[in-house]
Amino acid sequence: MGFIDGIKAKAKANLQTIVLPETKDIRTYQAAAKVLKEGTANIVLIGSPREIAQESQGIDLTGITCIDPATSERTAYYIQQLVELRKNKGMTEEQARELLLNNTLYFGVMMVKCGDANGMVAGASHSTADVLRPSLQILKTKPGAKLVSSFFIMVVPDCTLGDNGTFLFTDCGLEQNPDAQRLASIAISAAESFKTIVGGEARVAMLSHSSKGSAKHPDVDKVVEATRMAKELAPDVAIDGELQLDAAIVESIGASKAPGSPVAGRANVLVFPDLDSGNIGYKLVERLAKAQAYGPITQGIAAPVNDLSRGCSVDDIVGVVAITAVQAACTR
Repeated sequence: MGFIDGIKAKAKANLQTIVLPETKDIRTYQAAAKVLKEGTANIVLIGSPREIAQESQGIDLTGITCIDPATSERTAYYIQQLVELRKNKGMTEEQARELLLNNTLYFGVMMVKCGDANGMVAGASHSTADVLRPSLQILKTKPGAKLVSSFFIMVVPDCTLGDNGTFLFTDCGLEQNPDAQRLASIAISAAESFKTIVGGEARVAMLSHSSKGSAKHPDVDKVVEATRMAKELAPDVAIDGELQLDAAIVESIGASKAPGSPVAGRANVLVFPDLDSGNIGYKLVERLAKAQAYGPITQGIAAPVNDLSRGCSVDDIVGVVAITAVQAACTR
């Protein structure tokens, strides 16, 4: 069974309700119909029935829930809750009503916040900032998480490294240049994400251009300090660094450069020191190794809200819905 097939099987076993708020995009309807057919989640679409009928262009949406903010009996409650949540920022009832009636992303996040849905997937027609803004304002970070970061699940064909070719790469999409404390938080969140999504033991490598003091530089010092902090905060997680990429994933090189390490040569979670290296790294593996890249998936939010690439395919949306459902099942 392939990685995404395994994720879909998990999603089917513990069905969750996922909101798809981008009802001006035909891919949303195509993906919703496919999710329904595969049985990996219950789907909620946000918009007026008339507009959904027009935009969906005849796609069979039987069995999918459509909620119109203008007529929903829950809208008044969402307005009240949003005012309460944002009162310290000066949110008024009029502003909350305007947001919820005219911005489906905010409405979708309020559904998640109020327990009427388990997660949300968006980004096919919105920027990452647009998707994450209401999530950070309303859901905030989960207990114990210092920040919201992102990861990709990389599935490399014909590869025995990592977890039989499966890796988690982080952070490749959000944190530009995390300091040691933030890098440690990313590493701990990534270990939890690996356990949730992939399953099994996470072996976390804190990557650098240096292995165990082979180079001296403030950039190396940051990774060394982040490793120390992560080990202190999560003593039960296998975390080690600083490690060069080859020392992290190739057993013979790991044994040479970092003898005795519980991670070197066996890493399946790769924590990049900054966004440049993470973003470049995942795209190199995706293009040169012909790996499947699932993400960016967010970690650290109190409930799962995941961002899509605006160039995503229907199958990409279907896959992220399944991943979001699995995340949701593990946070309940």
